[in-house]
Amino acid sequence: MNCDSHFHVFGPPERYPYAGDLRYKPPHAPLSEYLEEARKFGIERFVFVQPSAYGRDNACMLDAMREVGPARCRGIVDIDENAADAELERLNAAGVRGVRVNVNPIKPLAAGFSKTLLPRIARLDARCAELGWMLDFLTPGWLTRELLPTLRRLKSRYSVAHMGMFLASEGVPQDFVRFFKESGKCWVKLTGVYRMSTVPGFGDAAPVAQALIAAAPERVIWGSDYPHLSFADKVDTDELFALLRSWAPDDAARRKILVDNPAHCFGF
Repeated sequence: MNCDSHFHVFGPPERYPYAGDLRYKPPHAPLSEYLEEARKFGIERFVFVQPSAYGRDNACMLDAMREVGPARCRGIVDIDENAADAELERLNAAGVRGVRVNVNPIKPLAAGFSKTLLPRIARLDARCAELGWMLDFLTPGWLTRELLPTLRRLKSRYSVAHMGMFLASEGVPQDFVRFFKESGKCWVKLTGVYRMSTVPGFGDAAPVAQALIAAAPERVIWGSDYPHLSFADKVDTDELFALLRSWAPDDAARRKILVDNPAHCFGF
């Protein structure tokens, strides 16, 4: 059972209102259309990720998870770090297994910004460790690098979306690859390549993806990042799924990335 470990769904805005300060124009991307797309790639397991457009109102995602059913899906929510224990128990019962730490991926360099995130990260880490949940980080590359000492100390498991968001044009981020290899709690998502690369076919991102796969082949997972948000007119899921074959040409390696690793990471 192939797993899409990172994607979003969007419902009608009259039912699921958007949060303020939108980063992008939310698309029309209902669950039915996503599932039709997923079938083309043999995807039968799903990890929903709360999109920033809904802020901390997870209703759209939770409704979609309920429709898919708990045997085949998990969820990564965005919640206040001090949410009531009863709310966490409700989310856990619904199939939620993690919380996002989500910073605008195009945020310009602001040295020291990571310090503003530390109280939230510490509180969420403690609570996720108790629940057996994970943290899920989406941060621009400079901030991923700034957070490495913090990530090294986490008690809970955690994932890093979009390969850490390091610009492919700058080459393989050897410090992050080394960190990933040595950290038994870090999972890297082979997602959002179009956020790292602007060259045709994303060829300059291949060395980054391949270095990460080689560093810890048992802790890399793949996600479509559907519906690709502001990049929807530049890329489609067919192209992204085909890229994985070029990054991991061995059938056994791809099976780990698509089947075995997400099953272990998310408890399928």
